[in-house]
Amino acid sequence: MSDKGTLEKLTILSYEKADYSDPKPEGRFEAYVNPSEITIAYEIEYDSAQGSGTTNSRMTFKKAKPGDLSLTFFLDGTGANGKQIDVQKKIEEFQLATGYSGKIHRTKYLKVMWGTLQIKRCVLKSASIAYKLFQPNGIPLRAVITANFTDNSDDKTRQAIAQDQSSDLTHVRLVKAGDTLPGLCYQIYEDPSYYLEVARANKIANFRSLTPGTKIFFPPLEK
Repeated sequence: MSDKGTLEKLTILSYEKADYSDPKPEGRFEAYVNPSEITIAYEIEYDSAQGSGTTNSRMTFKKAKPGDLSLTFFLDGTGANGKQIDVQKKIEEFQLATGYSGKIHRTKYLKVMWGTLQIKRCVLKSASIAYKLFQPNGIPLRAVITANFTDNSDDKTRQAIAQDQSSDLTHVRLVKAGDTLPGLCYQIYEDPSYYLEVARANKIANFRSLTPGTKIFFPPLEK
């Protein structure tokens, strides 16, 4: 966290490992001018099927789609902003940080961060570059990069964010000392009576004696 008087620049860090466990970022892009607007969009998908002859329908939740982040980067090489930059070099810096990597045969995994905004793990979805001003010899002096990113989280992070605890989802639990199958069923289903079904699903012969360290699969329940 910087001091209140320090200007922070929106920064994009790139990684080549899906879990972002690289010892250090593989690339970095820092905004020349911080964006004046950030758009974060979410889309929820529902199943709105309804029976014949009925009115309206119950919107049954299906899934929350990955969110999108839209940013616009302004680049000025005229020096009017107090700092002269090579516009084309700055564009190449953006492309190198966010684009395709031959090492992993895909686009890089990104972190977008600025100020108090939650660090966003994402990948580049699309980008367009509009050149606004040129020198007589064709060298660009001003450009605008419009970039769209979409959420990207490894499974561990995604599950932690979603915190899926509903009984209509599949659960896996690691048995700890003192755990009982009825007790675990109560935690998952809020009903210990499902222990026989869980025992059959896991082919557990003696549900009264669970071995610590083993994994138990809890099938989803239809609501």
